[in-house]
Amino acid sequence: MSTLAAAPPRAARGSLRLPAGAWVVPPLVLILGFVGWPMMTVLGESVRDRNGALSLSIWSTVLTSAEFRGALGRTAQIAIGSTIGALILGSFLAIVLAFVPFPGAGLAARLIDTVLALPSFLITLAFTFLYGSAGVLQALVTGVAGQGARIPPILTSPLGVILAEVTFFTPFVVRPLLAALSLLPREQLEVAASLGAGPARVLRTVVFPEVLPALAAGGSLVLLLTLNEFGIVLFTGAKDVITLPVLIYTRGVVSLDLPGAAVVATAQVVLSLALYSAYRFGFARLRTGSATPDPREGAGDAAVVAHG
Repeated sequence: MSTLAAAPPRAARGSLRLPAGAWVVPPLVLILGFVGWPMMTVLGESVRDRNGALSLSIWSTVLTSAEFRGALGRTAQIAIGSTIGALILGSFLAIVLAFVPFPGAGLAARLIDTVLALPSFLITLAFTFLYGSAGVLQALVTGVAGQGARIPPILTSPLGVILAEVTFFTPFVVRPLLAALSLLPREQLEVAASLGAGPARVLRTVVFPEVLPALAAGGSLVLLLTLNEFGIVLFTGAKDVITLPVLIYTRGVVSLDLPGAAVVATAQVVLSLALYSAYRFGFARLRTGSATPDPREGAGDAAVVAHG
């Protein structure tokens, strides 16, 4: 009887539980406080003139300026070039690490992963020691051709920025691609190889179709990151390489043109969100279309490929 008397009523116990919808409130408050409020502040600043009055004239002035169009084109050029370079280099490294056994392969994979933990300016600093006006390459050229010989200004050109970004962002392609290659059914490769398909044909018709979602994910991530990269461009000292992040910094910090900087920042956010939405939509369709539910079916496909 004492046990029954001590137990609280079922209704009382249930009343202490929070509704399921209440758990949405804390993350929603954090998102609104740390993301929504700053974005609304930037958007509000972009629709005010220098006197603080509401105006949309700054939008037409900034978006139609040659400075903005040049920065947009340069941003796209560097982001696309860096993404293509990272995809090529990352695919090569992942395939070598996955299929070519050699001593130290595990150490090489870990060294590639450590790049993810480094700040981007360290890569640029290393490039300065290699390709700068007083770097290793310049010293080598001077020693061979004499004091008057000078190397092209690679570091301060768009090519130098692309090379630095490819070096820094390639691990973002290698890591998901290695994970996808580790899950690749070996039956497909064995059947294709046993029926006479060469390595290049196996890679082109068996391996890459299977790991295409991982390759697309890594490439899309690199594209988004390079689109918003600021540190590498700044530390290269490339004064003529003006990207959208550099233009935001120049207008907001150097020129103190806060409304103009807010317009460019808003355009940058819209562009990033559009690319991210396209990536999510395309990635979902790609995963649906390339799914292979049964490894034996993949092996059959490999046999058809080898005979074809």
